[in-house]
Amino acid sequence: MTTTESLVRVTDATFDELVLRSELPVLLEFTASWCPPCRMIEPVLRELAGELAGRVVVAQLDVDENPRTASAYGVLGMPTLNLYRDGAVVARLTGARPKAALLRAFGEHLPAVG
Repeated sequence: MTTTESLVRVTDATFDELVLRSELPVLLEFTASWCPPCRMIEPVLRELAGELAGRVVVAQLDVDENPRTASAYGVLGMPTLNLYRDGAVVARLTGARPKAALLRAFGEHLPAVG
């Protein structure tokens, strides 16, 4: 059985508090409503949010509604996934990928998924 969770919504106004000052690592997807690959990856992110609940925050930021943060991090393509630890980007991936590929890309920075 797969556990799913809702994704934390981040805005320009809440970015510092929810991402940079988070005690847990934050996997943040820069997304847009018009982006088909973003819609494709959302169920995978929800699944990861459920599996990593309490150990990693999985969040989304809409780049059209929050251009300041997207610009500050040089986000040009969607989806872009940044993994933050202690306020810094420790890994980045652009493009929709299956769950296994995300775990490979971010695995060394994430607690074990079980």
